[in-house]
Amino acid sequence: MSLILALAAAASSSAEDTAAEQQRGDIIVIAQRTEGSDEYATKAQTTATRIPLSQRETPQSVSVVTRAQIEDFQLNDANALLATVPGINVQAQETDRFYYSARGFDIQTFQIDGIGLPFAFEIQTGSIDTAIYDHIEVVRGAPGLLSSTGNPSAVINFVRKRPAKTFQALASAQYGSFDSRRVDGDISVPLTPGGSVRARAVGAYLDTDSYLDRYHLRRWTGYGIVEADIGSQTTVSAGYGHQDHQTRGAMWGALPLYYTDGTRIDHDRSTNTGPDWAGWNVIDRQIFGDITHQFGGGWTFKISAVRRAVSENDTLFYVYGNPDRTTGNGIFSYPGAFKAEGRNLTLDAYVSGKVSLFGRAHDVMLGVNRSAQQYRQASSYDFATIGIGLPLATAFGGTFPLPNFPVPYNPSLDTHTRRETAYGLVRLNLADPLKIMLGANYTRAFSEGASYGTPTNYDRKRFLPFVGATLDLNAHVSAYASYATIFNPQTQFDASNRLLDPIEGDNIEAGFKGEWLSGRLNASAAIFQARQKNTAEAAGFDPVLGRTIYRGVDATSQGIELEFGGQLAPGLQATGGYTVMRVRGENGQPVRTFVPRNTARLNITYAPPSLPALKLGASFQYQSQFYLEPGAVSTTTGLPIRITQNGYAVLDLLARYALTDHVAVSANVRNVTNAKYLGALNYDQGFYSSPRSVLGTLTVRY
Repeated sequence: MSLILALAAAASSSAEDTAAEQQRGDIIVIAQRTEGSDEYATKAQTTATRIPLSQRETPQSVSVVTRAQIEDFQLNDANALLATVPGINVQAQETDRFYYSARGFDIQTFQIDGIGLPFAFEIQTGSIDTAIYDHIEVVRGAPGLLSSTGNPSAVINFVRKRPAKTFQALASAQYGSFDSRRVDGDISVPLTPGGSVRARAVGAYLDTDSYLDRYHLRRWTGYGIVEADIGSQTTVSAGYGHQDHQTRGAMWGALPLYYTDGTRIDHDRSTNTGPDWAGWNVIDRQIFGDITHQFGGGWTFKISAVRRAVSENDTLFYVYGNPDRTTGNGIFSYPGAFKAEGRNLTLDAYVSGKVSLFGRAHDVMLGVNRSAQQYRQASSYDFATIGIGLPLATAFGGTFPLPNFPVPYNPSLDTHTRRETAYGLVRLNLADPLKIMLGANYTRAFSEGASYGTPTNYDRKRFLPFVGATLDLNAHVSAYASYATIFNPQTQFDASNRLLDPIEGDNIEAGFKGEWLSGRLNASAAIFQARQKNTAEAAGFDPVLGRTIYRGVDATSQGIELEFGGQLAPGLQATGGYTVMRVRGENGQPVRTFVPRNTARLNITYAPPSLPALKLGASFQYQSQFYLEPGAVSTTTGLPIRITQNGYAVLDLLARYALTDHVAVSANVRNVTNAKYLGALNYDQGFYSSPRSVLGTLTVRY
């Protein structure tokens, strides 16, 4: 740490003074704020390098979802939001647990304000409300420079709202299909004259039924932050976030999709395996703070700390097996109750700025990161209720009685992991049009503990390089290329009860980026290759241990991505993109076939300059066919069984009208064509998507 500070102080006198470029309203910021603007593009992002760079200057594929887009399309949770991002797939395998993928591989780490918070079990449990976030930045490709472990897929950075120096407030109320009710409020106040000390509070409450039989979700979110300027060069902030996600009639696993002869079961869209008593109850608490200091000469230092505690108290009902077409028999019960705790403490510090060398100014960034996690889980089973046959005709009526789960619960998981990383980057300004990036991190990942009695111990060290370059071809267009590496220790076990080896991989991409209208419009075209070894893939369910069995798969994805975002014309804002790829194993055969190969996204709004109070919009998402071969064979033909979801498109519409400068009403219609499709096929169960729905919103803003 002292070395980082000394370097910043020594270099500040010789570097060009760019501190003014990193201040907004005299508040020191690292990430650009997007609220208060109707634009769908930002002029800078920091997720890829910690250095504020435009998308054109960043040698990786970058997407940004601004606050305007979130509010226009009512993207109130992370799943709805990420489904609109080019190249990102949201895989709803269960009602309350979700997978995310990009470029054929799983996304296993989210960031909040640039601090990585990995999923406890490579899967997100519970929903994430977006009320507290200003915008979201997505960097596709291996995020190894700043996310010391992960996949060559993408990193998603949620950027929190910050207080303003002047008073501002917002409140909204919503009502929609399935008796969906939501209220939220957001207030920012100066605590001292001039706003040198300021605070902000955000709250949101959602209570909704569902198109699924018996399913009900209640979620409330609270967030508070205080920020203070200590002199003109230092800002200190501290805050707390709390989210409570509770459901009933929830699924653990999903519906069996095929008969033993391999033919599909014709489920109604509303079919649900969960009885009324089944539910996920997830509480996520975060305490955070940071200090940002401007040394002068364009040098910035930031230190951040995040303490996260996630608690679960789940009572669940799983079914396994597949029915015989004639008798309907072959489905069996597997109820269970679980209590789990995850604790994470992450410290991150970095310094960035400019140094003069050979008559030119170059960017430098150095940092360190340490995170420690503890995961504990205890389970309880009423073994008399496991393995009970459920005839297909009545299996999903929700009538299975609540078991008498023994108390106390039996410990099933207790692991401690730690990650220590040093990272750095130099962006060399070799000529006015040419910039070269050289970076790396050195990471140690350590674990000890056990899962269902099997050790989860490992101690891994890796050096991960990063190289990137941008070349300005003219005033608006640049060419770029980059190479990044990654590794990720895994927590899954194979059929022999052996912990899978770490994932190792890399990402190579190259393309062109354009920027127009002073950064209000961006576009890119990229070709990429992502390679990954030993990726965990579901290979069955072990009813004895009550957990999924995995196998390691080597895969290479290759593809092309096209993307644009921003202002196309006065009043016309849009984002969109198209990804086409193939994912193959070592033998050249398709693997990870449950990931769609082609995806398209388009989000567009228009506010006529002659009638700015009116805004109309549409959001279009398409993805091609995907399928899964679970390893079973047909009892009639002896051929391998394949479950297929054909390609589909979803269209959403919006209309908004500002009644006054402070009051607006809007309506959002989702899945206008009422498309019916499976949300995911990561394993051999699934359930269907939501039908057409309508949401009305009243917003008051000051």
